[in-house]
Amino acid sequence: MTRDFLLLAASLFCWGIGEGMFFYFQPIYLERLGASPVTIGFVLGLGGLVMTFAHIPAGWLADRIGRRPLLWAAWLFGLAAAWLMALANGLLVFAIGAVLYNFTAFVISPLNSYLTTARGKLSVGRAITLSSSAFASGSVLGPFSAGLLAEALDLRAVYFAAAGLFVLSTLLVFFLRPQPLEAHDGRQSFRDLLANSRYLNFLGLAFLVFFALYLPQPLTPNFLQNERGLSLARIGQLGSLGSLGNAVFNLALGQLAPRLGFFLAQAGVLLFGLLIWKGSGLPWYGAAYFMLGGYRAARALASAQVRSFVKAHQMGLAYGIAETLNSLPLFLAPPLAGWLYELRPDLIYPVSLTVIGLALLFSLRFLPRPAAEPLPVSQD
Repeated sequence: MTRDFLLLAASLFCWGIGEGMFFYFQPIYLERLGASPVTIGFVLGLGGLVMTFAHIPAGWLADRIGRRPLLWAAWLFGLAAAWLMALANGLLVFAIGAVLYNFTAFVISPLNSYLTTARGKLSVGRAITLSSSAFASGSVLGPFSAGLLAEALDLRAVYFAAAGLFVLSTLLVFFLRPQPLEAHDGRQSFRDLLANSRYLNFLGLAFLVFFALYLPQPLTPNFLQNERGLSLARIGQLGSLGSLGNAVFNLALGQLAPRLGFFLAQAGVLLFGLLIWKGSGLPWYGAAYFMLGGYRAARALASAQVRSFVKAHQMGLAYGIAETLNSLPLFLAPPLAGWLYELRPDLIYPVSLTVIGLALLFSLRFLPRPAAEPLPVSQD
């Protein structure tokens, strides 16, 4: 692993602690600020919509002006949004901060491009899943400590603590070195991608998969608190188990071929929905959240497969288009989840299990096989 890869992993670890502190509590805090289930779904969905529009411009810019400036911009933007959430006194301002925070997802395309170039002798899949594991390892610490902090003080204190950790993460990113640009024709790259049938087929399938995998997630913290009677501290513990699952799934599935790992990651989220729905105690819910680690692993493994379908000079744009379609479910799924929750709180889970089952069947039948992976980049 190169010096820049390790530095970026350390920054992601710190950011993971901070984001992990509030990620699982976001729908609960929105509820406490006066939001209904449908409003919660709308806010989370709007955040997903913002993410959707951010990826392609970021990927295009990463190929044009370099990856490091985009990384710096994303970290600074996320830092500002976190402080806005922490300082908010009401639902509207907090919702604006939460939506703006989602805009920082534009970092994924330049981040994956940067990691792909800085990976040294690692495979693409191993590099991306290792970095995701660094983030997830930090996230293990966040929810548990946030649950205790919320019980001792209040949920708002959690956002101040997270914003403070983001300061350290941002400082680390500013020590990254620039990477050389690949010479190319941007318009031709876009036309080539639109003519790449294997890449486009993968994108269509990935959209279905990530819609299915995200649908059971947005309202589960509310379900566990309101319908199962769990405290904030317990939900924080479950969030830590979920982050531990993220780390384990990324490390374990990163050793496998991305295509096989992608199947297994989906199966993990299928078990999450089943255990939340039919489980009857904390051990069952803990196992469910651990299996939810398959979701982030699936995102990383999808990105790893994208690289094998495209040329080096198309990486930023190709990752950007892929992340746009993979993020669109984050806009579409939460309003549907909120509507299902209002109809009957547990209705989310049988519907989700049906859609995930269909996504698995389509993956087994139609997922294109990637071409041979490019040779690793030699760096210090």
